[in-house]
Amino acid sequence: MSSNQQAYVLALLAILLWSTVATAFKIALSFYTPMQLVLVATTTSILALSVILIWQAKLSLIKAQFIARPGFYLLTGLLNPLCYYLVLFKAYEQLPAQQALALNYTWAILLPLLAAPVLKHQLRATDILAALVAYAGVFVIATQGQLAQFSFANTLGIAFALLSTVIWCSYWIINTKDKGDPVISLTISFVVSWPLILSLTLTTQTLPSFSVDALFAGIYVGLFEMGISFVLWLMALKHTNKTSNISTLAFLTPVISIGFIAVILNEQIQTTTYYGLCLIVTGLFIQQLLPTFLTKRTPKLA
Repeated sequence: MSSNQQAYVLALLAILLWSTVATAFKIALSFYTPMQLVLVATTTSILALSVILIWQAKLSLIKAQFIARPGFYLLTGLLNPLCYYLVLFKAYEQLPAQQALALNYTWAILLPLLAAPVLKHQLRATDILAALVAYAGVFVIATQGQLAQFSFANTLGIAFALLSTVIWCSYWIINTKDKGDPVISLTISFVVSWPLILSLTLTTQTLPSFSVDALFAGIYVGLFEMGISFVLWLMALKHTNKTSNISTLAFLTPVISIGFIAVILNEQIQTTTYYGLCLIVTGLFIQQLLPTFLTKRTPKLA
């Protein structure tokens, strides 16, 4: 198998796993509160990432990388996993999985809008057009098609879902300043945030359930949302010689996710979810593919 073929296999496996996590969130939240789920999933991810670092012979590098920038990793740990997943799980607690999934997926549209002023990146016209199209989809989903009434079905849940995109984008913007190994960085962020997550859980509620069903759901989230899938995606990007092709495959995630939500959770997918998700994915296509298409179509000057 060629390096590019390996990249596609790894990327598709990561996408398949990520496509199941919206369903897993709802199942896990039937056993746990959002805070308890953050604790179980983070603990699982730390163990999984540690095993991966042992396999990569990189576990000994954690201490030096942390000591070099302890304040940086404390900040990233507060953002991810603590703030991001607590807010995201609250969104899934409040909303049907199909709505939370679609709204959270707009983080990719928001990222260049936030990166432009913070990182001094150029904001392209296609980024603005993509945002208008995608957030029109958000509006369709949030109002459940009652556009004229401007009435939101669940304001709190929608607010949590959209806030999660802001936190996630902030985390990735801050991470552009990180020159360390990405798997080690993620592990450090999870480790430094774990004592705070445990303290918040103990002071605000009871310890998570240790029943088999509950633990399986929480561990699944930790393995395939926070840990292993991320590493598979990094490996795919490392093996490919054309990152754009691999990145485009990510558009499959929300589409496959809707299928799992319908089949496993038995959620009746609303027509407005289809319309809104189509607008969001269209916005992503505009953002990711239209600039390349326009560049190829522009005639070169002699």
